[in-house]
Amino acid sequence: MKQLDLFREIIVDNFAGGGGASTGIEMATGLNVDIAINHDPAAIAMHKANHPDTEHYLESVWDIDPVEVVKGRKVGLCWFSPDCTHFSKAKGGKPKKKEIRGLAWVAVRWAATVKPRVIILENVEEFKTWGPLLENGQPDPNKKGKTFNSFVKALKRQGYEVKFKELKACDYGAPTTRKRFFMIARCDGKPIVWPKATHGESDEVNVQLGLKKPYRTAGEIIDWSLDCPSIFTRKRPLAENTMRRIARGIQKFVLENPSPFIVRIGQTGYGGDRLQYTLDQPLTTIVTKAEHCLVTPFISTYYTETTKNGMRGQSTEEPLHTISTANRFGLVAAFLAKNYGGNYKGPGINLNEPLHTITVKDHHSLVQAFLLKYYGSDTGQSLNDPLHTITTKDRFGLVTLKGQDYKIVDIGMRMLQPRELFNAQGFPSDYIIDKDFEGKIYPKTAQVARVGNSVPPPFAEALVRANLPEMCVGNTRYAVGV
Repeated sequence: MKQLDLFREIIVDNFAGGGGASTGIEMATGLNVDIAINHDPAAIAMHKANHPDTEHYLESVWDIDPVEVVKGRKVGLCWFSPDCTHFSKAKGGKPKKKEIRGLAWVAVRWAATVKPRVIILENVEEFKTWGPLLENGQPDPNKKGKTFNSFVKALKRQGYEVKFKELKACDYGAPTTRKRFFMIARCDGKPIVWPKATHGESDEVNVQLGLKKPYRTAGEIIDWSLDCPSIFTRKRPLAENTMRRIARGIQKFVLENPSPFIVRIGQTGYGGDRLQYTLDQPLTTIVTKAEHCLVTPFISTYYTETTKNGMRGQSTEEPLHTISTANRFGLVAAFLAKNYGGNYKGPGINLNEPLHTITVKDHHSLVQAFLLKYYGSDTGQSLNDPLHTITTKDRFGLVTLKGQDYKIVDIGMRMLQPRELFNAQGFPSDYIIDKDFEGKIYPKTAQVARVGNSVPPPFAEALVRANLPEMCVGNTRYAVGV
């Protein structure tokens, strides 16, 4: 039996989920959290696989007696990530449940019974609007924030100083723009500290001076070695709305993109230097196996809300947008070839084929073009319409304003894989996501659900390092300082 250390402060992760907060805490402290609580067997199973030294409780947070599980030990940190779905605007106009919205009250119970020195609570930004519900399950607009204010006062009555703020994960090294509400409460008389951002926009002064690192991007978490099948040769054609989204994405991120880039396809496994780089950079070392391909990719997103000009998507040169519990990200790659030379073969260039001959002409000129149809009576097509049928011959091309002409010889699309989504959320690359502690395999849908509900670990690491430096170490087994 594991011997309890009654003198060391312990760490408790309520609503532990798949382990995002626990992983961030371990990044900071070098230790597994001592206690993890969750009612979901699948979440606890993933948590156990990655945090085997933690005491796990597969129970509702309300069925847990804090005094009993703490066993006389002092609590240095208690983390809470209560269910956010019945606060989030992503739920739309569906009725909310009072019971789910009330889960955060368990933090007051822990404050009253075992007095954690520091409490950190994470939720969606709408958490501040917590108030009573009407009979139809909708929040009472006249009492917005009333319950939230009562919650804050209840913590203060237990002797806690309370502060709250919204933070973005990309500011702390995660390649996602996920924004979350954080509340910190502490009763030890020490000041509450908000961690300083370590990353920023590339044109930010502090980034240019080297005081911050540039935002990590969606492009760096993508596994470029995975096949990206053509949208034109599928057994089951893509939906018309999907084709429209792709066409608009091609317009915004390919035709109007001033700098397509080369993707390096290495042979030693995903990671490291296998990232994209622009055409105005020198090629990396050329090896005997072809590893370079000219490609202009973007991320197409599949959310139901309307967006400006009907465009749902983002560049791979920015952090990935917020990840939900369903996979809504598709990688679209336009494979480019010279508009001359007769080197087009079949439906397009595969990412594993060599880059076509590089000439001395300027290849990174502004592309301001249209999809040109080379057959029939049409001179082209609107980019607001689905892409027309592709034939066995080369039919689609790009016409540039100046310099070198390129043509689109194929367009590929695939959904982002769970590992890529976990990487985007800021999890270590060796985090176990495909099986539980007993070796049972998780389906992809379950993996995506876990990452969509997770706390980006860099959030937890930054907050713990700022507020509990005495519990932290310089380096941990998770070397993620990027």
